[in-house]
Amino acid sequence: MGQNWHDNAPIYRQLKEKVVQMILQAQLAPGDALPSVRQIAADFELNPLTVSRAYQELVDEGIIEMKRGLGMFVLDGAKDRLLQSERERFLQEEWPAVLKKMQSLGIRIDDLIADKDQGGI
Repeated sequence: MGQNWHDNAPIYRQLKEKVVQMILQAQLAPGDALPSVRQIAADFELNPLTVSRAYQELVDEGIIEMKRGLGMFVLDGAKDRLLQSERERFLQEEWPAVLKKMQSLGIRIDDLIADKDQGGI
């Protein structure tokens, strides 16, 4: 996990996103333990409550689970759930802006597919 915090979002959300990306990129697999709240807080000089909040959101979303006395672990199916939610978020939040930009530039979806097929993308 890197320590590049920015002002665009609360740190707990940025930390949560880092864990999500690690799961999506298979750096964390089902059954893997996450670093402890204390460890993350110490490593990145964060308030433990900030780390706990990030982890709690992941628990609430069914991505990780807490095993009392053992720590936090990635759940089976976490990657599939994350892929589904990230796809939905992209289509609802990001795709409309991409589509609008494409339309303003006169780019058609067929052009993108043709570029990809020709090795352009």
